[in-house]
Amino acid sequence: MPVSPALAEDLAARVRELYDEAEGVLLEKLAAALESDIESLRWAELKLAAVGNLRTAVEEIAAALQDDTTGAVAEALAEAYGRGRQAAVAELGALDIGRELAARHTLPNAAAVDRLAASYARDTRPLYQRITRAVLDAFRSIVARVSGAQLLTGITRREASQRALDRFADRGITGFVDSAGRRWDMASYAEMAVRSVTARAAIEGHIDALGEIGATLVIVSDAPLECPLCRPWEGEILSLGGDSGPHTVRARHEGHADGRTVAVHVVGSLTEARAAGLFHPNCRHSLSAYLPGVSTRPPHHATPGTSYEDTQRQRAIERHIRAWKRRQAAAMDETARRRAAAKVRAWQKAQREHVAAHPDLTRQYAREQIGSAR
Repeated sequence: MPVSPALAEDLAARVRELYDEAEGVLLEKLAAALESDIESLRWAELKLAAVGNLRTAVEEIAAALQDDTTGAVAEALAEAYGRGRQAAVAELGALDIGRELAARHTLPNAAAVDRLAASYARDTRPLYQRITRAVLDAFRSIVARVSGAQLLTGITRREASQRALDRFADRGITGFVDSAGRRWDMASYAEMAVRSVTARAAIEGHIDALGEIGATLVIVSDAPLECPLCRPWEGEILSLGGDSGPHTVRARHEGHADGRTVAVHVVGSLTEARAAGLFHPNCRHSLSAYLPGVSTRPPHHATPGTSYEDTQRQRAIERHIRAWKRRQAAAMDETARRRAAAKVRAWQKAQREHVAAHPDLTRQYAREQIGSAR
């Protein structure tokens, strides 16, 4: 069967859960640290004296998160690579080369899996480095802001603290900004990173298996709701190595054993296509072996009534749900918790209505979750 990022996307769920749980616990720790002694006249002094205790608690959570995530990612990568290999076996099962591939008992490419694990570790290292600093900076900032707000506005310390906590929860724990300038909460960024790396593992398992039997060409599916990055590659043939850019190759006709060849137009290499954005996280496209003279181009999939923009609206609603769940986790009292819970329900209603209006969309509940606010 064809291979696609979707083949391994469920493997990101456990990592997402770990970050969600950690983010919820960190928000609760921060709220509890601010709420403690909140009626005391010495509140600001007591808060600054308690920074060391908060630092210890946050560092323990960050270290546990890193340990748990490392193991979960290693398992996910090995599983994704194996799935990609099995996809190649299933795809070519009816052919002699497919039976040959199935007969080989090859272990996952340890070097490839280790390389991808190192890539994930490099991409997410800034998260762990920022967690402690971000929480402590927020704590100190809120204490200073609340003290000033009381003098200037006369609002209660609890009200001022909750407002500041809400702003922090809206940004997410780290307020992480990637190389493209996009801002992520830590759970969303970690999930994106693991979805990306497991998708790469599945695709590498697939193309490594094809390479073992000498296959050098693949074809991209025509997926519904494609994004602008993927559209240029839909239904096109790519090489697994060799030259980039459009070119024509002569390849052996796989439907005949007499050595005849056919001309195949190749739009570029798989490496080139992936560098341009194909198989990005949440990509709906798949990749399959192209057998010259046998394979045909995929049919075009139209999705009347639903557009790529509709899928992005669904992602935006998911972000609103997660944001209000973070506020719920950061609530200092029952009134704030009820207010946040009402907003969660309102955005969940908007999500139900949006998905109902677009039958091609599927609600993804895991993307609406956030730690203890589930």
